[in-house]
Amino acid sequence: MSTSVRHGLAVVFAALLGSTASADEVTEEAPVFLTDPAPIESFLWTNRPVIVFADSPADPRFIEQISLLEEQIDALRERDVVVLTDTDPAAKSDLRTELRPRGFMMVLIGKDGGVKLRKPFPWDVRELGRVIDKMPMRQQEIRDRRGDE
Repeated sequence: MSTSVRHGLAVVFAALLGSTASADEVTEEAPVFLTDPAPIESFLWTNRPVIVFADSPADPRFIEQISLLEEQIDALRERDVVVLTDTDPAAKSDLRTELRPRGFMMVLIGKDGGVKLRKPFPWDVRELGRVIDKMPMRQQEIRDRRGDE
């Protein structure tokens, strides 16, 4: 297992065990799973937040979604994805107020801050990646990377 994958998995498991990171700590090395939702504005033009809502961290759909995301850390990193989780409806976070989930919901936000996708069931990274890869900004990123090689 490469060092970057081990680092990414360490970040994911630390987040799932209750350790949190702030939006200021997001790096290009690995996607970060944030358990303390940060404002969407803190990711504008740098990351694509994927927000996973559930009414409880024990929700089977939430567990499945996190597992699906963990399986493809490199694909998430390549697409500048940051995963935010919110499993406490009683806290009435700004993200919950703005996006109004009902139970489980996965939301993809573009780098421009706009909602690009909402799903009431878990989605794997391959499907999520296809949606991201069709976005004009992502297309430009791919063209720019080809020019750098």
